Amino acid sequence: MAEHLKQEDIDFEIAFYNGLIEKNPHFAEALAALGDLYTKAGMYKEGLIMDERLVQLKPDDPVAWYNLACSYSLLREIEKALRAFKKAINCGYCDFDHLEQDNDLDNLRQDRRFQQYFARVKSRKPSVSEE
Repeated sequence: MAEHLKQEDIDFEIAFYNGLIEKNPHFAEALAALGDLYTKAGMYKEGLIMDERLVQLKPDDPVAWYNLACSYSLLREIEKALRAFKKAINCGYCDFDHLEQDNDLDNLRQDRRFQQYFARVKSRKPSVSEE
């Protein structure tokens, strides 16, 4: 959504979604959008806060856990990123094509434990394009 936005547009959308969350702190879609915008703006700690709130609201949502893993990876919190990633997989995340291209996971991908775990998981499950 925000890949092609200018900084002023991102700032406007951040303010907009913050206003929605002030009125309804449990508005999951607004939390997800805000987390994405913060990340795109390089505000990784703020994005992490949104992702943590989102997994509390939607504890079985694989995309929420995946986004949390991305936030932890961006902040170089590899242990937490690996735990969140495993939770995403356990909840059903299986878009391996996206996962392998996602730069947010670059720090996590360097971890040997992640590499071993991902190789095992990928060999067990079909990719999204095969389903």
